[in-house]
Amino acid sequence: MLLRSLLVLLGFVFLQANAARPNVIFILCDDLAQGDLGCYGQKLIQTPHLDRMAMEGTRFPQLYSGTSVCAPSRSSLMTGLHTGHCPIRANREIQPEGQKPLPAETLTVAQVMKSGGYATACLGKWGMGMFDTSGSPLKKGFDRFFGYNCQRHAHSYFPLYLWDNDRRLALDGKTYAQDLIQREVESWVRLQADRPFFLYYAITLPHGKFEIDDLGVYHDKPWTPLQKTYAAMVTRLDRDVGRLLDLLKELKIDEQTLVLFSGDNGASFDPKSEVGRLFDQSMGGRLRGYKRSLYEGGLRQAGIARWPGTVPAGQVSQQPWAFWDFLPTAAELAGVALPTDFQPDGISVLPLLRGEAMPARELFYWELHEGTSLQALRFDGHWKAVRNGPANPIELYDLSQDTAESQDLAATKPDRVARAESLLRSSRQDHRDWPLTQQRKGKAKSKK
Repeated sequence: MLLRSLLVLLGFVFLQANAARPNVIFILCDDLAQGDLGCYGQKLIQTPHLDRMAMEGTRFPQLYSGTSVCAPSRSSLMTGLHTGHCPIRANREIQPEGQKPLPAETLTVAQVMKSGGYATACLGKWGMGMFDTSGSPLKKGFDRFFGYNCQRHAHSYFPLYLWDNDRRLALDGKTYAQDLIQREVESWVRLQADRPFFLYYAITLPHGKFEIDDLGVYHDKPWTPLQKTYAAMVTRLDRDVGRLLDLLKELKIDEQTLVLFSGDNGASFDPKSEVGRLFDQSMGGRLRGYKRSLYEGGLRQAGIARWPGTVPAGQVSQQPWAFWDFLPTAAELAGVALPTDFQPDGISVLPLLRGEAMPARELFYWELHEGTSLQALRFDGHWKAVRNGPANPIELYDLSQDTAESQDLAATKPDRVARAESLLRSSRQDHRDWPLTQQRKGKAKSKK
């Protein structure tokens, strides 16, 4: 009788411990502009489910991506390292399929969560190492993988195959891949409903090439084909997020589940392009730049967090945080101590998610190596420095007054520029794969 009572007590303690550790879902879409969502001011594209998610949670307009292209941004999210330390700092293709892999020694958030007893899945797109490399998602802490491994392959929404774990799943080239990925998401979540889980849902929408199987409400709009297709892709993204949120309610686990939503980098369209202009992706000129730039429009995301009863509903937090904060945040949520020899660049922002105040951050750092090496940092609260090449001058902006980064104050703030120069040097670790390079403009003329 005493033994039975003890077992019942231990079982109760175990259930209580599990209840205290939420499920964690990070929804990462591809090339979405902050201004594409209704809750961020969009007027033409319909996003009712994400707008509802924002009403039921908190928006974070100053959530920053790892950098402004796919693979390094996602690597920063997975590793807790900014791109001055991250092992992947640019898109690097490997033929015939895949990208430069994460090294074997690199710790990921999935490995952290798995060590804490969480079920783990990456569903959608990976892009950090094929299955025969050290960067395979199945070697980086994920129990389950389904979708595209290679981001180049992910350009097709009607592919000839997807990956089911490390097995190639043949398709007919007529099936919209997102339908299969969404179905797998819902199936996997149902299977995990009675245990803690971490889902990295890496949706490929609305990345190009721009394809959709149904234009829906945009079919008869007086827009260009590209404008209609892009809008339909964003609305499809919204619909599938809504289906996942509804499933959490159906399973009665939404109050046990933290859902985070973001894009991996800024819009793929120039604000002056047919898409950028129609949908006002620069948000009335408030954000400069887009994908592959380190201005705010390339880095700021449409951040949303929802966790009923924990994340405050209907609020907007202007406190900045970044992708590399996710790993330490997830570790705290899972109750997992990080290895003593691992030093993430991020910090846990769990207090911020709960609506509590956090100290101002001294530094955010980014770099990118696609042609000329770019560097940027946000420092001392609201100052932003951008250097578009190691031989270029530092530009300086006051984000508290100028989110559009339209007034370069470098000439009038030499002390700030000197501090930025020092921080740009000290914030990065030299790496043979990522030297700071200046690309020549044009080709030198040959002597005659």
